[in-house]
Amino acid sequence: MVSPVKRLPRAVREQQMLDAAVRVFSRRGFHAASMDEIAEHAGISKPMVYAYLGAKEDLFIACLRREASRLIEAVTGAAGGDLPPDEQLWRGLRAFFGFVGAHREGWTVLYRQARGQEPFSREVAGMRARMAEVIAVLLGRAVAAAGQRASESDLEVMAYALVGASESLADWLVDHPTEDPERAATRMMNIAWLGADQLLRGATWRPSR
Repeated sequence: MVSPVKRLPRAVREQQMLDAAVRVFSRRGFHAASMDEIAEHAGISKPMVYAYLGAKEDLFIACLRREASRLIEAVTGAAGGDLPPDEQLWRGLRAFFGFVGAHREGWTVLYRQARGQEPFSREVAGMRARMAEVIAVLLGRAVAAAGQRASESDLEVMAYALVGASESLADWLVDHPTEDPERAATRMMNIAWLGADQLLRGATWRPSR
């Protein structure tokens, strides 16, 4: 008798394997997770996991890339369009925190399990760089709309600061499942935009000495 899993298209089977792997990796961590447990959660044989997605390290990287791609697609899709810069940033933040709230296991793998381990940390750094590029573009548009100028390095620094703060708040959100992701997005928007608005007006802080 043919297994129901084997009747599914290859792409669907791979997604099922990745779903199972994300669940196991998020709970066990990379080193403690076993391919046997991942195969069991996916409802398939361990040789099939190896055949489709490779060894455990390959599987973990595949999970990272899928979750990162989903997150970036959610943010860029929400922040696009002909909207005022603050509305684009708000929609991007809402999409970001909404994704984290809906995919807490994926965020755990992406942010907690991978960031301190090579070669996985390089994948996280790549995701962070892509997110910062998106934010820098939004900030650049805001600067231009306000009739101000900002160097590329200033925009990059502001973008990375915003991405870092958003990641930290997202990590907090994962530990507080009763918190509303949209409320977290609102908090981050207040921190980010009120500060950015002052910068766009030319206001800067300088030490007294």
